[in-house]
Amino acid sequence: MAAPLYTTASGLLFHAGKIMIMTVGLPARGKTHISRALERYLRWMGVKTIVVSLGDYRRKTLGGAQKLPPDYFSIGEKSPETLALRKKVSDGCENLIWEFFEGGGQVVIYDANNGLRKNRQALAEKFDKLGIHVVMLESVCDNKEIIETNIRNVKISSPDYRGWDQDKAVEDYYGRIRLREQAYETIEETEWPYIRIFNVGEKIMVNKIRGYLQSRIVFFLMNIHNRFRMIYFARSGQSLIEHSYKADSDLSPAGWEYSERLKEFVLERRAKSLEQRGYDPKERRLVIWTSTRRRAHHTAWPFLTSNRESTPRVKVIEKLQMCEINPGVWDGLTPDQARKFYPEEWARFVKDPYAFRAPRAESYHDLSVRLEPILIELEREKEDLLIIGHSSVIRCLLSYLIGLPASEIPAIEVARGDLLEVVPTSYGVHSQAFHFWDGPGRRVDAGDGEVELEHLSNRDENNFYENYAEDTKGKKRFTTSDLAAHCNGFEQTTAVAET
Repeated sequence: MAAPLYTTASGLLFHAGKIMIMTVGLPARGKTHISRALERYLRWMGVKTIVVSLGDYRRKTLGGAQKLPPDYFSIGEKSPETLALRKKVSDGCENLIWEFFEGGGQVVIYDANNGLRKNRQALAEKFDKLGIHVVMLESVCDNKEIIETNIRNVKISSPDYRGWDQDKAVEDYYGRIRLREQAYETIEETEWPYIRIFNVGEKIMVNKIRGYLQSRIVFFLMNIHNRFRMIYFARSGQSLIEHSYKADSDLSPAGWEYSERLKEFVLERRAKSLEQRGYDPKERRLVIWTSTRRRAHHTAWPFLTSNRESTPRVKVIEKLQMCEINPGVWDGLTPDQARKFYPEEWARFVKDPYAFRAPRAESYHDLSVRLEPILIELEREKEDLLIIGHSSVIRCLLSYLIGLPASEIPAIEVARGDLLEVVPTSYGVHSQAFHFWDGPGRRVDAGDGEVELEHLSNRDENNFYENYAEDTKGKKRFTTSDLAAHCNGFEQTTAVAET
């Protein structure tokens, strides 16, 4: 679960009721991508949500397609063995849905084709009679490029096609789609609330959507897409007065050196990643988001002044919501000073770093609420994105993308000199961590706490962080490499170091 924005003691949003969202659509129409993205957003809001995937359950229970009867995916009469297997899978998914609702869950997203009207009608009536609000979510796609991309990037990488030649796997999956098209029935039953989304966000239609939670679901779906893009996160460079929230100081000499190195490393790493995936870096624009603080947006300046022919088109946008967390009365204090001067507040802080709010300060919960519009923009952005920011802000944005529990957010150590590369996929995200800087302002773990690298000169022992609320001392540390290994979904992650 990610950072909850609006929570109650029960973990449910009152008056919203329990909701089952039933996906409808032909194969490779982006249903899984939509389901996982919606799950991530609802969890961030504090809504207990789960995706129950019929395909995943079938593979887990029965194995890959090679272990199934020949008529399992065919249309028309089926053998008794196939009917029994299909019933076993559908009943198993229904049991998972009931168990989740009975355990206090609020929203289930049932990720399946549900292409036959009589079948989805029977399922909807069954849940409706027991007080579950049913919303049908149909994904319609006639964009051949999107369908081809979905097949190659997601479907043929499943256990169903393990060991297959890629082109033969694509041809076989197109065969499955043609069979489903013969019997597929689009949603026309207006007695149920439904959302119809075209080409994964190009257009959206709604019917009988009511209430706050259902409306928020529609709002979120209006802002998503499944276009390939890369997202990078990096700390801003060291500033002249770094341990003060009130001081909006410029970059130090080391900070300007850092910004140049960041530019070189991001461009090199991005070009390499894109070329490996068959894209031309020069044909794709890089968008950079920073806060309005000088040390953040000045770190982006080298990207605008580069004369390299390989430099992509760059656009820098400053966002006020991305300013760092306000430490209140703790501004300028070291961890030891905060513990000494505010012992009672320190004890409460250590007990719950996410929800604790020092006098005249923000909590991480407050920061998460402030960043919610940024999350929607993050979903909507179609270009490659570099976020240069403050550690507190990066922690919240990463936790949303990766699905970390709220309790872990304050403990994420976002070290200056590390670059995190995040690639959203249908089942989650794929991330890699890279180290590129060892200059002033960079900290390392010495076992009993963090110290600045010993070989560096002109050290200021108080100049470790932008403000104390962003430091991880007193919290369970969660490093960038740990973060890269914690991606939800089924994508493999790696954490590597480069110099």
